[in-house]
Amino acid sequence: MQPPPALDRPGRKPQRNRRIPLIVLLGLALAPVLLCQEGTESLEYQVKAAFLLNFTKFIEWPPAAFRQSDSPVSICILGADPFGSALDQMLSGEAVNGRKVVAQRIKTTPPPKACQALFVGGPERDIGKILPALGPGVLTVGEGQGFIRDGGMIAFVIENRRVRFEINQASAENAGLKLSSKLLSVAKAIDQ
Repeated sequence: MQPPPALDRPGRKPQRNRRIPLIVLLGLALAPVLLCQEGTESLEYQVKAAFLLNFTKFIEWPPAAFRQSDSPVSICILGADPFGSALDQMLSGEAVNGRKVVAQRIKTTPPPKACQALFVGGPERDIGKILPALGPGVLTVGEGQGFIRDGGMIAFVIENRRVRFEINQASAENAGLKLSSKLLSVAKAIDQ
């Protein structure tokens, strides 16, 4: 006799519920970004804001990445903010592993433990100088394939008018971050 399906086991969450964030992440990966029409930059950054939130759900930070046991997961935007209110709206009421998720806008490289994710965009592209100052436990996210080459961890790229992302797994591991296999499975490319 076969055991009952996993969905029928007492005390176990249905498989479907654990896959919802992955389904959302996959849906976002396939969301079209129409770059040739006016006002679409807003749509592009709405999609990227959703990705930033979802990245936090598929990363395991070392406990030393936080100032206190109840510190929030802080997503910092270094320099110019291309997200506007989209990121704040996306993060409203969100929590990851019991930690509130918040956004911060910063002008200079943050002190250790101030940010768990750092989006580096626009003119703040000198990732070679920024990374060493961050310390361990900070996920770095930027734009373009050059960001990965410079040591960044996740780079947004536009492919066939869709927002996709590439991952530098070695950089993430060097910072003490563990990336979920689910996140790795939806990346356009992975540098190891």
